[in-house]
Amino acid sequence: MAILDSPSLAQKSFGIGRTLIAAAALIALLYFGRDFFITLIISAVFAFILDPAVLLVMKLRLPRPVATAIVIGIALLGVYLLGAVAWGQVATIKEDLPTYSVRVGELVDAVNTRVSDIERKTLELLPKNLLQQQQEIQQKPQEAQKARRRRSGTAPVSNVPPPIQEVRVHTDPRPVLAVAYGYAARYMEPALMASFIPFLVYFMLSWRDHINRRFLLLFAGENRYIVGKTWSGIGESTRAFVIGNFLLWVFLSSVSALAFFLLGLPYWPLIGLLSGFFSLVPYVGLPLSLIPPLLAGVAVPNRFKIVLIALAVAAALHLVCMNFLYAKIVGRRVRLNPLVVTIAMMFWGLLWGAIGLVLAIPITAAIKGVCDNVESLEPWGRLLGED
Repeated sequence: MAILDSPSLAQKSFGIGRTLIAAAALIALLYFGRDFFITLIISAVFAFILDPAVLLVMKLRLPRPVATAIVIGIALLGVYLLGAVAWGQVATIKEDLPTYSVRVGELVDAVNTRVSDIERKTLELLPKNLLQQQQEIQQKPQEAQKARRRRSGTAPVSNVPPPIQEVRVHTDPRPVLAVAYGYAARYMEPALMASFIPFLVYFMLSWRDHINRRFLLLFAGENRYIVGKTWSGIGESTRAFVIGNFLLWVFLSSVSALAFFLLGLPYWPLIGLLSGFFSLVPYVGLPLSLIPPLLAGVAVPNRFKIVLIALAVAAALHLVCMNFLYAKIVGRRVRLNPLVVTIAMMFWGLLWGAIGLVLAIPITAAIKGVCDNVESLEPWGRLLGED
């Protein structure tokens, strides 16, 4: 019986080893090709966001390529205006940085003074005998050390300075241009890949129907129907997640910026955008959304109540959006397990850095969409979901 089972055991071991090797190869491919994959995924995310606008423009009886060009042009103009506003805010922060530093220093000094007062009052409440014991405990190690030195006859420390050693300066034989190129090269490849994003988005949108048809022709018979259903499900679930979160970000940023403007907080456009973006981070969005208005409020002297109101507004907007609007806009089609989301953010953050943290949830949502629509992978889809 053991002889009959040995081939199956060997086959299982071979299958597990092959799976581990394939997983290691995939992780290595994702790591070393991260610029390519990040560019491709970001382009797909933007294509999902802009696709409803393209369909809306096509109702004017314009062909898809023309409608796509119009939508992308408007989107690039919006990104430029948004970047100009953010850059203006950053320039204002740089000008106000000395005043801001003084204000932060005053707050730190006030906190230190308050802590010192609490420590002094606490010591005053302690019995005098306890204070004497504490001083004796602190003096005993010093006295013991002096006694050991006297017994060992340690020579006094000489005041003669140590001899000056010759310091050799190693100059880099490489020319200045080579050094400058070495620093610029690390940013050249990401910038080059980022320049492809508008073109990739355009082709993904203008050739969407053509790609869908040609992709389905790669399969025959019943497999074509299964692949079509899976492809459609992936598109709908991923589109619902991406567009829903984008609309929530626009809503949260707009309302937050307006509220901060009415409250008189500085840099209100920038902190509105950041607070709305941080609010969408799963499970830690509430504390993260409070950081921008709190930091901006530090620069406002003698307006503690205004800062508290701003924090309350940011918290209320987060709770309303996450508990009511999220289910209506994003829907329950993509509801991810909190443990899976945390592990995904750790994995993609370790693999791709900060941009991996941003893309972790869309990637996980797309994987769940695949699992939900492939019969053999449905148990994995239920594992990734909340239901």
